[in-house]
Amino acid sequence: MDMITKHFGPRASNRISVLASGINLLTCLIFFVASIIPSNAKDYSDFDGIFGGTWFILLGSTVAFLASAIINNSLNWLIGRLFKENPEGKFAYAMRSYISTFIGQFCDNFIFSVIVFVFFAPIFWDGFCWTVLQCAMCALTGAVAELIMEIVFSPVGYKITKNWKENNVGKEYIDYMSGR
Repeated sequence: MDMITKHFGPRASNRISVLASGINLLTCLIFFVASIIPSNAKDYSDFDGIFGGTWFILLGSTVAFLASAIINNSLNWLIGRLFKENPEGKFAYAMRSYISTFIGQFCDNFIFSVIVFVFFAPIFWDGFCWTVLQCAMCALTGAVAELIMEIVFSPVGYKITKNWKENNVGKEYIDYMSGR
């Protein structure tokens, strides 16, 4: 998302996120249909349980992903606009990527865990539930882990976006979106 936001803007990255969610939902639907196909074979309940999925986990995952994508992409773009000197530099790319990823992933993890473990798990999993504090700590732990991965891989993303710019990758889209 950071690479797409940097080169094409937040709208393009948000559109890709919606497309990714749609593909994920379609894949889950295919797996669900496969899990309910009648069979004369022996017990396939474990297979059906894995591939059939749990609707509220899919709901939580999709809502969290879409919300965090919008947050991440918007923050990335806004932070990038703050760099008046050398907005194309490594430091600008790193800051916009690190900050937006940390906040976006915290939101993703928090929204998911609240939806699944605070609202639905107590109903469907025999009273199992988390507190909001547990959700926040899970979200923080996940955001730190994902920030570490961002730090490791962002130099690659920076080089790719630099290459895209030098080679006019997506020029037609960029011109179209800017009204040129």
